[in-house]
Amino acid sequence: MADRDAASSSGDVPALLNNFSLEMTGKDVSALEDAAPLMPAGTRVSVTFLGNEDLQMRVDAAAAARRLGFVPVPHISARRLNSQAEFEQFLEALATAAAPQDVFVVGGDPAEAQGPYEDALSLIRTGLLGQYGIKHVAFGGYPEGHPEINDQRLWEAVTDKYSAAAEQGLESSIITQFGFDADPVFGWLSALRRRGVDAPVRIGVPGPAGVKRLLNYARRFGVGTSAGIVQKYGFSLTNLLGTAGPDRLIREFASRYSHAEHGRMLLHFYTFGGIKTTADWIRAFRQDPGGR
Repeated sequence: MADRDAASSSGDVPALLNNFSLEMTGKDVSALEDAAPLMPAGTRVSVTFLGNEDLQMRVDAAAAARRLGFVPVPHISARRLNSQAEFEQFLEALATAAAPQDVFVVGGDPAEAQGPYEDALSLIRTGLLGQYGIKHVAFGGYPEGHPEINDQRLWEAVTDKYSAAAEQGLESSIITQFGFDADPVFGWLSALRRRGVDAPVRIGVPGPAGVKRLLNYARRFGVGTSAGIVQKYGFSLTNLLGTAGPDRLIREFASRYSHAEHGRMLLHFYTFGGIKTTADWIRAFRQDPGGR
């Protein structure tokens, strides 16, 4: 995809919002249907792999994304898979119902693997993705680190997955954890490029949501929420009522982004406040990026 999909270093907010992606769960099919008129055709829709949803729900969600004119990106959680047979069953069902060419692989929340796959790298190395029509694999990035994995291991994981995807003949990209602060994002991007990883990066952004909800997710995922960070983002730790959107954060991304230093950068929205709310916000902000 051409680099015109990403913002230039001139502070072009609408360009940065080209080719954004967002997330849904298996339970969000009706919500995606409601939001569909607000979303550009071909929007990449990630379908999460949650422990309280079954295979059919995930497949149905991916199929709905395809039916509505979007690009389904099913998640595959390594440690939640009980066997290779279950992995292949999922891939086969996806291929039949939604024909995805893209997936997102992740280790997953369980502390111990329920089957033979310990991490996202092990899924890539099976060689099974390509056998079921997958051409592109995305994996996670953590600009603010991970509460249970040290930084050295995180960097090894990123470079190992990038290399393994190339060895399997798969294109790759990275989707980062969300945050409220641009500083760690740009520091991480520069470090990533110095390590020779030139895959496109989708920076995780929280869609507009209630402040309490945003803080709860931030605590869960180890995202920085100091008073200075959240004030810069646009809300206060002493006033938890109301909602907050990523207006200021995205404007700062656009003003600081340099393709030469940071490589290809796009946005990925975590829809904490709902898919339709997020899609409506993106449309309005793109039309008037300075007015919010």
